[in-house]
Amino acid sequence: MSSSRSRPVESRGIAAFLLLTFGWSWAFWVPRALVSEGYLESFPVLPELGAFGPTVAAFVLVAYTGGLQGAVRLARRAVQLDYPRRWLGVALLFAPVVVLVALAVAVVTDTTPSFPWAGNPLVLPIAFVVILLLGGPIQEEFGWRGYLLDALQARFGAVGSGVLVGLVWAVWHFPLFYIPSETIYYRNPFLGFVVSITLFSVLLTWVYNNTNRSLLPALLFHASFNWSQAMFPVLDSDPASLAFVALLAVSTIAVVAYWGRETLVRGSG
Repeated sequence: MSSSRSRPVESRGIAAFLLLTFGWSWAFWVPRALVSEGYLESFPVLPELGAFGPTVAAFVLVAYTGGLQGAVRLARRAVQLDYPRRWLGVALLFAPVVVLVALAVAVVTDTTPSFPWAGNPLVLPIAFVVILLLGGPIQEEFGWRGYLLDALQARFGAVGSGVLVGLVWAVWHFPLFYIPSETIYYRNPFLGFVVSITLFSVLLTWVYNNTNRSLLPALLFHASFNWSQAMFPVLDSDPASLAFVALLAVSTIAVVAYWGRETLVRGSG
């Protein structure tokens, strides 16, 4: 009886999260995209604030249902360390290894991109910190992994939930493909982004489930993923970008085959 009563509440929580997330973010992004496309002359918004939609939604909802203590519990998950430390290595190194292998394809095909930090390698660690704090992870992970993924896994399993979160995550980014900026999104193929971000979402689910639902490895993995592509612009080479997506696909298939699609945790039954 309790499970039948909890399912509608869970559904309302998911719907509320999506409404708040998209409502917050697209209120900043859509007007800017309309200005860029010539449908509006100007609109006084700060599109940078739109990135905080998932995290804002998560904290609003956990505070609504659990009060200040609920919000504090969610925040503390960003410093949670009760899992094998090797997973921090996975979170930090997985994406750079994939990007560097893909860049080898660029070298072989004479399409090597230029590196924004060339001649000043001190930019690399500074850029990682900036990306961690302002380049997506902090703005998003409390929502995507900290709220939405948990709500979906009981119904759809780890892989199904990872795919669903990835698809929602991709669609959430859609207005950015029409906003001129320094990001990788503007005028790039949206379908390729959907594929890569959905694969990455499954890999994030794998790391998240093996680290006792801590958000620290998810934050670091997300930061590493974004940092690797920004510092080593693999997407600027068509052969390398195809290799990058292929490597993500092969890695995801291998992870699912070895760890199991229901939980992505070996030995969990």
